[in-house]
Amino acid sequence: MTTDTIARNTSGDNAPGHRGANVYGEEVSEIYDLLYKRRGKDYAAEAAVIAGLIRERAPHAASLLDVACGTGEHLVTLRTMFDHVEGVELSDSMRERARGKLPGVAVHPGDIRNFDLGRTFDAVCSLYGTIGYMSSQAELDAAIAAMGRHVAPGGVLIAEPWYFREGFADGHIGDDIVREPGRTVTRLATSVRTGNVVRVEAHYLVADAAGVRHFEHVQVMNLFGRDEYAAAFTHAGFDPVRVEPGDLLAGRSLFVGVRR
Repeated sequence: MTTDTIARNTSGDNAPGHRGANVYGEEVSEIYDLLYKRRGKDYAAEAAVIAGLIRERAPHAASLLDVACGTGEHLVTLRTMFDHVEGVELSDSMRERARGKLPGVAVHPGDIRNFDLGRTFDAVCSLYGTIGYMSSQAELDAAIAAMGRHVAPGGVLIAEPWYFREGFADGHIGDDIVREPGRTVTRLATSVRTGNVVRVEAHYLVADAAGVRHFEHVQVMNLFGRDEYAAAFTHAGFDPVRVEPGDLLAGRSLFVGVRR
């Protein structure tokens, strides 16, 4: 698999009837940070890039909301760069891990497409391709609009797309083996594209003092075009630009806009 982000629905980890398999439950949440830190994902450096892009456009920015914040790793650094930060996360187990790392920081339950905190922030971001879970242009528009409603006038919205429709490499096989004292984790994943939908099936083996256990996690991602992401920003009241941070985000880009 090329990324591990969380699909959003309104009812928590086991909500029926809305892509529930996409949402990270306890088994994956437990090893999520281990896998990605050992893989080399540099959350602190990514957070610095995000903060820099925000300050270039809104030097006054003092508050930030991270939507689909996962286990809160970006917020660990972002809270040192802004006076006030908060998070939104659908997965119950991921949200609890974020709260454990971020004492004093509000991490709210919420669906990226329709959450409402009743306040605005100087900056709102959604990272690591979460918006790739949206199943249609209408859902993509709804997610960008929901985030946009939380951006104060003159504030900044940043979204990191999943992979674009153009040039996506079908049939990717991912593999990870991570060892730490007392535990080894293996992950194998395949990505299969049908039209603009990508089914990512990951199998995990975790060996520790209790024995060896296996579980799987299936995610359904959607490939949008660059113009579709840009249109969603425009409809939400932003003039987007696409930024290429290079290798830092595994070759993916960012859409950045200032609220009109």
